[in-house]
Amino acid sequence: MKLRQINKKAAIELSIGTIVIIVLAMSMLILGLTLVRTIFKGATYNVDQLNKNVEGEINKLFNEKEGIKTIIYLPNNQADIKKGTSYGVAFGIKNTAQGENFAGKFAYKIQASSVQTGCKLSLAQADSYVILGSSGSIDIVPGTEPKFRLAKVQPSASAPLCEINYDLIVTKDGQAYDTNFFIVKITG
Repeated sequence: MKLRQINKKAAIELSIGTIVIIVLAMSMLILGLTLVRTIFKGATYNVDQLNKNVEGEINKLFNEKEGIKTIIYLPNNQADIKKGTSYGVAFGIKNTAQGENFAGKFAYKIQASSVQTGCKLSLAQADSYVILGSSGSIDIVPGTEPKFRLAKVQPSASAPLCEINYDLIVTKDGQAYDTNFFIVKITG
């Protein structure tokens, strides 16, 4: 009889212990999910604010200089990028036409135009480093705010240390509109 009472007591203690562990595990799971959600929400907000600030700076540059058609938002038009990492290059296009009431169809293309002398890299290889936003099209009405785009450049992990000159070539309704440039300096 005593053995049966001991087994019942052990079974009750085991089931209470299991319930406590499950409750603690669920609490930790809920707290962990809440923490992750809060972190991602804050990160998303910070990225959105950063994008708005970059757009504001590009707008400011357009307003400071009349007649500017394209702007690349980089200090000294140069991006220093480590091998294997990506870097965003923001740019804006503005329709400067006067007296038109319809949107112009703008197309843009980013392509390598030259590579530093002595660098063992072809222009085709340099073009492959633009992994996002190398080309596209936008409709822009005259007199409206500039349109913004982002190109992402990522040299391969085996890229040689050198400088690459990229051109931003913009056409409007199939005709040449503007050309701008930026330099990518690949660092170790």
